[in-house]
Amino acid sequence: MRHLFLSIILASSPLAAYNNTAHLSSLYHSLDPLSIVQNLSFYELYPETKEGKEALKRAQQLLCTEESTEALTLPKLDLQAVISLVTKQPSDTPTLLSEEQLKVMDRIGAKLKNRSLKGFGVWTEEEVLALPPNEIDLARALLICQFEADQDAKRKILQYEASLDLMALQIQTRLSSSASHEETIRQINTFIFQEMGFRFPPHSVHAKDIDLYTFLPSVMDSRLGVCLGVSILYLCLAQRIDLPLEIVTPPGHIYLRYPAKEGSLNIETTARGIHLPSEVYLGINTRRLDSRNIKQVIGWSFMNSASVSWGKKDYETTVKIYEKALKYLPEDPLLQMLLGMNYLFVGKKAEGKRLLETLNPLFDHAVSPETLPIDYLKGNVNIEGLKTIFAHVDENRASILEKQVELQKIVKKFPKFRAGLMQLATTHLQLGKAGDALDILTRYHNIDPNDATVEYYLSALSLERLDYLKAWQYLKRAEDLTGKRDHNPKALKALKAQLRKTCPDPTT
Repeated sequence: MRHLFLSIILASSPLAAYNNTAHLSSLYHSLDPLSIVQNLSFYELYPETKEGKEALKRAQQLLCTEESTEALTLPKLDLQAVISLVTKQPSDTPTLLSEEQLKVMDRIGAKLKNRSLKGFGVWTEEEVLALPPNEIDLARALLICQFEADQDAKRKILQYEASLDLMALQIQTRLSSSASHEETIRQINTFIFQEMGFRFPPHSVHAKDIDLYTFLPSVMDSRLGVCLGVSILYLCLAQRIDLPLEIVTPPGHIYLRYPAKEGSLNIETTARGIHLPSEVYLGINTRRLDSRNIKQVIGWSFMNSASVSWGKKDYETTVKIYEKALKYLPEDPLLQMLLGMNYLFVGKKAEGKRLLETLNPLFDHAVSPETLPIDYLKGNVNIEGLKTIFAHVDENRASILEKQVELQKIVKKFPKFRAGLMQLATTHLQLGKAGDALDILTRYHNIDPNDATVEYYLSALSLERLDYLKAWQYLKRAEDLTGKRDHNPKALKALKAQLRKTCPDPTT
């Protein structure tokens, strides 16, 4: 990473460099002239030299601050602490800035665009909730929620905000006054994913502790984040740099989008910010992509956190977190469904049933209705059966087999439980038993022929077994269902093309 370059060079022999004017000059000229951290680091090591003073001057110019040289060289302002706001490695112990140092950092970042938001001036969750979404400072709002029970909350909030400010200022140093938004995105991508090295955590890690890779402080500390965690960091920087971004949430995912004149530019934060076509995010059951606002993103962070306590079967905590998310997502149907089921799990059957009864199971983005609330209300599954559906599974054979056994028990007791049948078929596919999966999905079809995803899988599995007539029948059914919702998914088109190569449509 670029910010490590200086420390590697200077570690070789600082005294020799200090006593060798030519070598010191060479070191100075090898600095990245646009790196705030490199120039401050150089000054910290060689404050009395001509080159050191030039490095400080250059750093001040990059920071666009009116702070005097004395303000930045006061003994009270530990430059190493300031530098570590950006260069701190995940294994390092954080260096906390003093109150005076935080004030200096606040003055340095005074011209950042998030300062004009009303949300930058609030300090309670109640004040955040009272704001319209376009006035919320995302970092301040999330940090308030994160440290609400901490006695030293304000100082910790300002500490993380100072780090975000320095990151934003570093990005701005590489942008000309006429830089386009597209160039700004490229520079943010370079800084976050190349210089800072933010990465998506291994599946085995994030599946168990997704909240650690969602909340802003832990993402900044570890430089690891799931799609929501890194997207939140990206949005916090974008608010400081005045980059307008849209927030898009396919089921189970989130990415960012810049609405360019020539067409939207998508930012996939799990793949170093690259652009992927919007069609990639659509599926058989996903006909359109929902956009979110800043306030809703806060609610999503709580939903991710709730999934962790749910995975630990701590339903009481899960309910509390979902209720908190509801303040930010009062009309979100997925949240209402998940909260309703967790009310059932903690014995609040009346509240849970009421939520599920008032819920429209056909979500706007979907082709087929959600079956869980319908099946529970019809008596096609009990509460224990619902719990089984959400039981955690590791991606290994033993874990899959364990869940398969539980699912077999449930569907034997409740043969019309559609989500149970779907998950049971999935376990067979994971174990390479396509024939067993086909049998179970056929049972699903006989109960309910209106699930587009099931019809798609039945067509693909029938084709695999050379049953072309059924493959065409199931494909046409899937096309009818998606067509009624004004959707023509890429996966269906690909399957149809493959089927045509093997067997022409028998009805034409």
